[in-house]
Amino acid sequence: MKIGIMVKTDDNALKTAQELKLWFNNKGVQIILEKSEPVGTDLLEDEKKIAPSDLDCIFVLGGDGTFLNAVRWIGNQDLPILGVKFGTVGFLADITEENIFDVVQSVLNKKYTIEKRMRLCVTIIRDNQEVTRQTVLNDVVINKGALARLASIKTYIDEDYLTTYRADGLIVCTPTGSTAYSLAAGGPIMHPNVQGLIIAPICPFTLTNRPLIIPDSVNIKIALDKGSRDIMLTFDGQAGMEISDKDTIIVKKSSYPVNIIKMPEQNYFDILKTKLQWSGGT
Repeated sequence: MKIGIMVKTDDNALKTAQELKLWFNNKGVQIILEKSEPVGTDLLEDEKKIAPSDLDCIFVLGGDGTFLNAVRWIGNQDLPILGVKFGTVGFLADITEENIFDVVQSVLNKKYTIEKRMRLCVTIIRDNQEVTRQTVLNDVVINKGALARLASIKTYIDEDYLTTYRADGLIVCTPTGSTAYSLAAGGPIMHPNVQGLIIAPICPFTLTNRPLIIPDSVNIKIALDKGSRDIMLTFDGQAGMEISDKDTIIVKKSSYPVNIIKMPEQNYFDILKTKLQWSGGT
């Protein structure tokens, strides 16, 4: 076997990663150890690294940010991934470090299931040319700069005009991303098996502009009003680029879901109420 480990640059996580590497080596498993890259806005630089295609699976030691970094490392490859929490509140890395060796033994024994999570394909078109194409697990976000005016964001569903959001920004997210930035912006929580997307404005000027759930079969087209500037587009909060009224953003369901490893005892609603501290959960 050949296993990848993506680890957060944290002393405890790095120490555990080395212990895990030694544990695997003693069982004859080859390990590729990769440190999580810092979040940056240089999209082209972020595209340099890709996980080896012959990995059997990937373990992530960190929080949700490290998990999203690992998903970008996977790219469009069909590699199973498991998150082990070394961070604060998170929904993607849901195995605790205390259980890590029991869990990895279960993975070696193939005592797990695969849960497919939808991703989004995001394409940026400028002057009729494709600038970049990115795949995201959580969300794509349009955000205005700190001193910029409200952004005017024209939004279309399958070429039909929806509305022009005047807001601090706009979030398009998957069910997985519904518990991330969208939740903080007042969006609903969507179960990962629901076949839908969420469009959520950030602090809209018009209070009747509410978060919207749409089918995952549609194409979303987004453009900025003339004269828009100091606007950023970010992908899973990991990388981003500045956009203007010359850009058209196309968002649709990706053909490449993420294969998340799940243990038999894991339950989505138990994780949800624990993370959100419902009914006394801790």
